[in-house]
Amino acid sequence: MNFKKYIIAGALGLAVFSCAPRQEITYMKDIENIVLDNSIKNSRSTFQPGDQLIITVTAKDMDVVKPFNQSYSSGTTTTQYTLPSSNNIPQQIPVSGSTYIVDTDGNITFPQIGTVSTKGENIETLRSKLIDLISAYVKNPIVDLKLTNFKISVLGEVNKPGQYVIPDGGTTLLGALGLAGDATPFGIRTNVLIVRNVDGQITKERVDLTSAQFINSPYYYLKQNDVIYVQPNANREKSARVDPNTGLYISVASVIASLVIGVLALTKN
Repeated sequence: MNFKKYIIAGALGLAVFSCAPRQEITYMKDIENIVLDNSIKNSRSTFQPGDQLIITVTAKDMDVVKPFNQSYSSGTTTTQYTLPSSNNIPQQIPVSGSTYIVDTDGNITFPQIGTVSTKGENIETLRSKLIDLISAYVKNPIVDLKLTNFKISVLGEVNKPGQYVIPDGGTTLLGALGLAGDATPFGIRTNVLIVRNVDGQITKERVDLTSAQFINSPYYYLKQNDVIYVQPNANREKSARVDPNTGLYISVASVIASLVIGVLALTKN
């Protein structure tokens, strides 16, 4: 009877533990409890001085929009994803169209319209602004706008550190880490540093990749020239302080010691 009681108790215990939720070691394990409304506000990066925009205007009658494509350049090529620490050849995407550089005041000079401010604008809002402006001259214009020199840098304990060019015009923190091959086992995922320069103002933020809370942060969606640094853990820092030539020094010292012992032995004889 006692044996049967043990079997029943064990079965009940197994059932209870099997029904208990399993906690996984993963990024954003509490994402189901996070409201993502705030992330929508930061989903698109605003333009910064030095951004290179390729803008093409089309319409049903192409002759009508020719004046809005005066600076047309067909030889522009951009790199999709730069892989500085890989042997892979970066994919090249040809991009053609009128090229504009955002000046230090945040403006571009557009044909027939003149100065257009890009301050506080992203790809969607600037496209809408240009459509409204061009509509005064052209019926139902179509504006294609690309940001071709969007760059971010991923440094520290990642598998492929370096600078990445993203012509899509934006990416997320997780997307950038994905391009860099993710953090190494020695990287501290709970304290990732992001350095940002907006209009000359340097800001820093540290985020915990294991919590979904950082999705609501303005640092989840990256901006032009953001730098991501994954800090090494204590084991990596300790190993980095060891001279890489230590093994060689020990070998040389062993050889010298052996020679000295040999010479002493011969001298005694």
